[in-house]
Amino acid sequence: MSFWKKVVDFFTGGPTSIETSAVGTSGSPLEAAIWSAIKSRMAKGESFTPIDVVDDATSSTPGRTVKTITDGIAFVDAFFARGLFAPHGYTRTLTSTPSGQNWLYHPASSAPLVAMPAIVAQPALKASAPAIDPYDVGSLLTLTPAELRTRALKIVPWRTAWIGRTDVIPPESDERTALIDRGLELRGLLTRAQLVEIHRVGDEWLKHKDAPRLAQSRAAKNAEEAVAQLRAERARTKEEKRAASEARKKARAERIARRKREDIVYLGRGVSALLGDRRAHVEKLNALGLPVMASPADVATALGVTIPALRFLCFHAEAARRAHYVQFDVPKRSGGVRRLSAPMPRLAAAQQWVLEHVLEKLPVERPAHGFVPGRSTVTNAREHVGRDIVINLDLESFFPSITFPRVRGLFVGVGYSPAVATILALLCTESARTRAEYDGAKYDVATGPRALPQGACTSPAISNQIARKLDQRLRGLAVARGWTYTRYADDLTFSAPEGKRSEIARLIARIRHVVEEEGFRIQVKKGRVQRAGGRQTVTGIVVNETHKLGVPREDVRMLRAILHNAKKTGLAAQNRDAKPDFEAWLRGKIAYVQMIDRARGDALLRALDAL
Repeated sequence: MSFWKKVVDFFTGGPTSIETSAVGTSGSPLEAAIWSAIKSRMAKGESFTPIDVVDDATSSTPGRTVKTITDGIAFVDAFFARGLFAPHGYTRTLTSTPSGQNWLYHPASSAPLVAMPAIVAQPALKASAPAIDPYDVGSLLTLTPAELRTRALKIVPWRTAWIGRTDVIPPESDERTALIDRGLELRGLLTRAQLVEIHRVGDEWLKHKDAPRLAQSRAAKNAEEAVAQLRAERARTKEEKRAASEARKKARAERIARRKREDIVYLGRGVSALLGDRRAHVEKLNALGLPVMASPADVATALGVTIPALRFLCFHAEAARRAHYVQFDVPKRSGGVRRLSAPMPRLAAAQQWVLEHVLEKLPVERPAHGFVPGRSTVTNAREHVGRDIVINLDLESFFPSITFPRVRGLFVGVGYSPAVATILALLCTESARTRAEYDGAKYDVATGPRALPQGACTSPAISNQIARKLDQRLRGLAVARGWTYTRYADDLTFSAPEGKRSEIARLIARIRHVVEEEGFRIQVKKGRVQRAGGRQTVTGIVVNETHKLGVPREDVRMLRAILHNAKKTGLAAQNRDAKPDFEAWLRGKIAYVQMIDRARGDALLRALDAL
């Protein structure tokens, strides 16, 4: 039964559990437990207070409430009032403690364990009135029990805001609460001091009970403000980051654009690895009399072009929309075709500069006669005139075997930085390409590695530089065995006087070994061993006669036949191969004969002029 139900029963005249239990008829488990705890204490001769007994009786009871404690104390008082303590020799004494006055139950023969409060001197009291019956409320409150009930019933429930409220303690100013307080004090359930304390706690509760909700509301509001502030901060940070990112992108784009205008750091896949190395060997370049260049900008300045133009000329693309060479095939004298690559004008001009200012200043080995100023096929053949044995060997795929890495290594070797060497090597090499079409667009697709193109003015000079070590080794090999060695482009010629025929096989084997070590290969099908008994030719010139060069007999006969027939039919009728400028071609052939055999050449020229 709730506390407020007891209050209602009091004012409506109904019984309470306390009144019933006081006479021992409630049958409550709590009453039995209280009495059992009392007997246990008395059997031990211990002193105890009502709250000690309640603690013993309810120590194992979960969910102990204030009502349980209050009812337990009432049971103890009721048992004493019924005289149940006297048979056990127990009585009680009112004691004072810091928490207030309380009954102490103890054996009648022993003094209380708690000292009585000291007697304080007080002024004399007036003569007291006769003893008042505690149940006579009329003399205390000027209200009889019937009047209390009558007044309580007259209170209109909806006139007060405190009826039915279980979350607060009504204030003393409430009419109904004041009436209840009187009844509680009258009945002895609570003292005035206790009621005052209860209402003080209630007032404090009324003052602060909404604090959590307000705090929660403020916290929610603050949280919303914090979230809004956080979102605003995030938005501001995001905007700052976006602006910073845009600034970085813009700065990067500007750096890239400036670098494209002023520098070259990438020229295609597989060829750009060394473009960042700008270290040049200045002393070596000066010693060779070469222009000092360390960076792409230096090369562009030397060539008289811009950085973007130089990048365009050097860039390596596996599939190019615009090719730098015009490729075409011409028939070989020995059969088959030879692929020639003619550079476009701007690239040809750049290659011409490299040839004049770099390649032609590099020394060439003595055995090399091809593409060297002051040397020719005639000087090459003259070294082998009147010899007993002449061996002609041919290097297979001479220009295609000199690839981009070897050319770049050549320029690095003479002192240029890897970056400049890369650019010069790209200017002087090209991949074999085939025309392909994809998605409506035409491309020149690379079918092999970059190498010396046959048609670039730089290719012969570069090949002589790449073959320098080969020439040195083969010349040393020949001199050590009493032979003579020369090279005209990819034609190797060895000759010896009498008595060396037994060394031919061993010499050729050794030559092949050296050639392969230097990165080349001998074309086996084109090798020839010419002895003195038959015609011996070197680069198309007959060298059998001692101290004299000769033109092959079939070439002289062909020229004589053309000139003889031209007297009858005219020169144009002899152009059976439809050559573009037949007369110029004919004069060129006669000039070649003059270079080898002056007398025969002059006779042919006079016959041509007479037509």
